[in-house]
Amino acid sequence: MPEIRFPRRYPLGIFPTPLVEAPRLTRALDGPRILIKRDDLTGFGFGGNKIRGLEFFVAEALERLADVIVTGAGPQSNHVRATAAAARAAGLDVVAVLHDSRPAESRGNLLLDEILGAEIRFTDDPDRALVDTRIEEVAEELRQAGRRPYVIPRGGTSGLGAVGYIDCVREMRTQLRALGLAPDRLVVTTGACGTHAGLLAGKKIYEAPYRLLGITVSRPVEECVPRIERFATEAAGNVGETIDVGVEDIVVRDGFIGDGYGVPTPEGDAAIRFVARTEGLFLDPTYTGKTIAGLISEVRSGRIGVDETVVYLHTGGEPALFA
Repeated sequence: MPEIRFPRRYPLGIFPTPLVEAPRLTRALDGPRILIKRDDLTGFGFGGNKIRGLEFFVAEALERLADVIVTGAGPQSNHVRATAAAARAAGLDVVAVLHDSRPAESRGNLLLDEILGAEIRFTDDPDRALVDTRIEEVAEELRQAGRRPYVIPRGGTSGLGAVGYIDCVREMRTQLRALGLAPDRLVVTTGACGTHAGLLAGKKIYEAPYRLLGITVSRPVEECVPRIERFATEAAGNVGETIDVGVEDIVVRDGFIGDGYGVPTPEGDAAIRFVARTEGLFLDPTYTGKTIAGLISEVRSGRIGVDETVVYLHTGGEPALFA
């Protein structure tokens, strides 16, 4: 195993997260054998995949003597909720820029943001890209006021944030060896692309033999591919490694976004109920429900064989069920 030198981290999560069999889901689909990597159980701030990257972001913020974190995403962002919790744990303030307008009632992740005391600023515009501009504007405003802001990109997606999922590959490598398993595929939600990129970088560094499959829930495949390539390369560089990423390494399936990011779909809602009723496990309508809908489609179409072993990475996000 390569000796990877990870950047400094601020401990937030409880690792390793479990890797568990899903026997009833496996039987309900008539195969393949499915295991679930439970990153919904990262153990901090309602869990989810964002915690792994935040350990590195918060450590860097403290090294730079920041006193406030500035970030942004959507009104039901798991990233913003997790970042607000991480900032509070580290003694920092947090300002979050959210696209769209403030809803009449705060529910789900937005309610948790407010409980954590995050300063919320809405753009009053559905354009998600506008959040990036506003984040920088807020950071400059805070600098002018004498504050020391640390900016985390929209959704927490960067080469540094993706490092957490290089570590996740290392973690799974140990767990799979203990179980005597060599899975054929690892299936992940492809949203802002950071988690997918980190897994790809980790797969390259640790020479994991399984195929990595992303189900996009946010943007078209042609937009995902260059983002994954860039963030995977940057993540590897952040741990002192160089990787070669080709187009053939990046497999992302489209067709499950529906009417748009964050808009529930009938297939995603059906997948939420299906997994709840087979495994007692909750998914969310924005990310994991749509991803499992994609996984089910892959199995039923024959693109994933019934004799394969598949690991599904559960990225969390359950608070959105209450929105």
